[in-house]
Amino acid sequence: MSVSELKERHAVATETINNLRDRLQQRRLQLLDTDVAKYSAAQGRSPVKFGATDLVCCRTLQGHTGKVYSLDWTPERNRIVSASQDGRLIVWNALTSQKTHAIKLPCAWVMTCAFSPNGQTVACGGLDSVCSIFSLSSTADKDGTVPVSRMLSGHRGYVSCCQYVPNEDARLITSSGDQTCVLWDVTTGLKTSVFGGEFQSGHTADVLSVSISGSNPNWFISGSCDTTARLWDTRAASRAVRTFHGHEGDVNTVKFFPDGNRFGTGSDDGTCRLYDIRTGHQLQVYQPHGDGENVPVTSIAFSASGRLLFAGYANNNACYVWDTLLGEIVLDLGELQDSHKNRISCLGMSADGSALCTGSWDSNLKIWAFGGHRRVI
Repeated sequence: MSVSELKERHAVATETINNLRDRLQQRRLQLLDTDVAKYSAAQGRSPVKFGATDLVCCRTLQGHTGKVYSLDWTPERNRIVSASQDGRLIVWNALTSQKTHAIKLPCAWVMTCAFSPNGQTVACGGLDSVCSIFSLSSTADKDGTVPVSRMLSGHRGYVSCCQYVPNEDARLITSSGDQTCVLWDVTTGLKTSVFGGEFQSGHTADVLSVSISGSNPNWFISGSCDTTARLWDTRAASRAVRTFHGHEGDVNTVKFFPDGNRFGTGSDDGTCRLYDIRTGHQLQVYQPHGDGENVPVTSIAFSASGRLLFAGYANNNACYVWDTLLGEIVLDLGELQDSHKNRISCLGMSADGSALCTGSWDSNLKIWAFGGHRRVI
């Protein structure tokens, strides 16, 4: 078979796939007779209400000299690691605001960081296309430099996100601008599986974020510049389990819902969305009502119950708190006392759901604590 015949068959197959995808989307729209918000309102549910002291800034973590790009909590909830444009990882005691480690990075252009499940090591990655592992028990030299204990190299593009597999210190997943995700064996520094790339079911643009299921560590979600999110099973890397459409811009951030059966996304199209991995359906769209300008979503996190969705936006210091059932904004952290002075670029919820940490371009991190008691109907 000649090259021209192969190209012709490929074009026909591509057109057939696109037509089938359009028909599937139209069929799903026909079946979508309601969403979570409409159903909840019909059941008489009321939105969550916040009092003046229900969510307050109780700690401001100062120490970075550049924009904060990423943060992560330890499972025991009392320590935070943050990565900044100043080229340092800082490990904080969240209870006292003290810095326990300040790690100078080989590459200042860091984009992501993560704590290992046992809290003994931290990982980071960025424009050097490498995921670097640091042991917090290592002794720093006279310049304060902690030696790299392991370098996971193999990506052909920047490392956009890294996350340890829950309860497994030796396994870590990274996403990259090379359109792939990789499962690593941290002990050996070798790739265990590659998700995407040459496989046709993989992403077709930069992968920006990953989230691993807490209920099933074999599942993870990836979000990409190709406007889709994809569900993967680490036991079968050859193809994505499911692809989720709906966004009209880059999917900047993904996060599993606490029950592990749903996940949220945030996009450049200005919306957050909630999907069900069992049916593949979009359950709800969370879009602010404004002047029509779509402000990109930079990061999201769910409360421990899943009733609240926290979303940081790329305009000023806005961080909306959404009621996931009714699709309403119930609070804006940017309007509270002691809020950030610039864009909130990352956020994360503590393991027990008692506190939220936000990182900003103002070079600070803030810890928001929940107080009081609310009756939710």
